[in-house]
Amino acid sequence: MDIKSNALSRINSFYKRLSPSEKKVADYILTHAKEVIHMPMSEVAKNSDVSDPSVLRFCRSLGYTGYLDYKLALTQDLASPTEFISEAVKEHDGVSEITQKTFAAANKGLYDSLQGLDMLELARAVDLIKNARLVLIIGVGTSAPIAQIFYNRLIRIGINTRVQTDSYLQLMEASLLNEDDVVMSISQTGASIDPIITLEEARSHGAKTIALTGSLASPITKNVDVCLFSATNSLQPEDVSSRISQIIILESIFLTLSMQNLEHSNNNEHKLWSAIVKKTL
Repeated sequence: MDIKSNALSRINSFYKRLSPSEKKVADYILTHAKEVIHMPMSEVAKNSDVSDPSVLRFCRSLGYTGYLDYKLALTQDLASPTEFISEAVKEHDGVSEITQKTFAAANKGLYDSLQGLDMLELARAVDLIKNARLVLIIGVGTSAPIAQIFYNRLIRIGINTRVQTDSYLQLMEASLLNEDDVVMSISQTGASIDPIITLEEARSHGAKTIALTGSLASPITKNVDVCLFSATNSLQPEDVSSRISQIIILESIFLTLSMQNLEHSNNNEHKLWSAIVKKTL
């Protein structure tokens, strides 16, 4: 992502060309810039008294691809060099201080995710996956490794699963799904366009959809049957603590599915480890 600099000064440069609704967004950001870097697009729209598309148009009028692109530029402008990498870690911290702060951030992320997790939604996700003919797991960019981890867990218990991290191939696979299938998308920002398009395609063929995201107000939540929330309080929208929370949420789904069919899960584990032991002999 190419982050254009001077996110605030660009507002002044482009202000006269903005539409009335875009000027409302500009005025709000100019007076609440520090708060905006922590806000989802829907909250900026509400506070500016405009629609979500107006915020998106404002960002594009300034030359950004979307709200996330603009917010990253704004964060880069307002945060110190160390804050843009980590709000907790300081430039002169040693190994011990950095390690302790990293663990503390991870613990806080896990706690916040647990508090914000809707257990009924989590149970619905478990049921959809358990009863699916096929589960397609998708993720792009930094979400791709998390998608791969969940795929590796589900195949252990005999869930018919595929994982796709290429945006074109996941769209092709989604076009072949039906009402007996499930697509699970992992997207921390919830703003990446590729998984949103894939979910729309899957739903058009009757497939059920699940999203795991760090923003319940993000565009991806508009297009799913079940939405799971992984909290983050960092200026950096894809910090590692949010990824740890996602892994633990997915592990909770895996363990619940395992316990619901314990004998089958145990048999599969014995087969897996038997194959691995033979390979290493």
